[in-house]
Amino acid sequence: MTDLPMVVPAQELPPRVRIHEVGARDGLQNEKATVPTEIKAEFIRRLAAAGLTTIEATSFVHPKWVPQLADAEALFPQISGIEGVDLPVLVPNERGLDRALELGARRIAVFGSATETFSQKNLNRSVAESLTMFEPVIARAKADKVHVRGYLSMCFGDPWEGAVPVHQVVGTAKALLDLGCDELSLGDTIGVATPGHVQALLAALNEAGVPTGAIGVHFHDTYGQALSNTLAALKHGVTTVDASAGGLGGCPYAKSATGNLATEDLVWMLDGLGIETGVDLAALTATSVWLAEQLGRPSPSRTVRALSHKD
Repeated sequence: MTDLPMVVPAQELPPRVRIHEVGARDGLQNEKATVPTEIKAEFIRRLAAAGLTTIEATSFVHPKWVPQLADAEALFPQISGIEGVDLPVLVPNERGLDRALELGARRIAVFGSATETFSQKNLNRSVAESLTMFEPVIARAKADKVHVRGYLSMCFGDPWEGAVPVHQVVGTAKALLDLGCDELSLGDTIGVATPGHVQALLAALNEAGVPTGAIGVHFHDTYGQALSNTLAALKHGVTTVDASAGGLGGCPYAKSATGNLATEDLVWMLDGLGIETGVDLAALTATSVWLAEQLGRPSPSRTVRALSHKD
């Protein structure tokens, strides 16, 4: 099967896609059993060896809120020396920024919401109050020449508020970029997006002055739409796609959010389209099989299951 998938390029797609790997942070943060720091570090090293060049490492939130990532200070020094790999970290506020900068982090991310209810549940403040909280974080990071990503959750639907108007998402997205974010990740946190909705939101963002080059997409696969939504984004010109090795992940504050788009499933599709990623699919699959063994359960990724199946 080394000649599969057969490469058949499609028109009007980018020649290369940068995968923003979130397995070590978003993928593991919802695990109930504590994953040892050494396993997390080895996971990140294996992801890097498989060719991933952007690997979100951890989060500097208060341990009370995300206990799984309470070892950020212990983990980051173990992986910060990996050459050729960007290791962004999440920071919720200035204290989180201080902790990240003290360890030498050069890429950070703030995480906002397009809806008021999720903002209250996730950050304990309104959307406007969250932007006020982010302002000094982003300003200080930019002054220190640190790259800043802005996550925007609930861009396509919210479990409490239902459908989220496109103009509402555009307004908050613009606000994050106006604060100084270098890029914006549009999150389909509960996995309800469909391709037409994706195209409509991207077009509306462009009309509001947001360049496609500043946009990444972050799809969950709750309804099996993550790959089709990704393809719709690629057709629009998006070249940054978030994915989680093995399809791990969810959201501790939105129980209807199931796993992220599996990185292996994404790479299989991109390989078949002739789109470069720099990722070795066999090595990545082996990494996810290894991690699944550490977690004591099989990987939810269809590609991992198919490639690791033994007759």
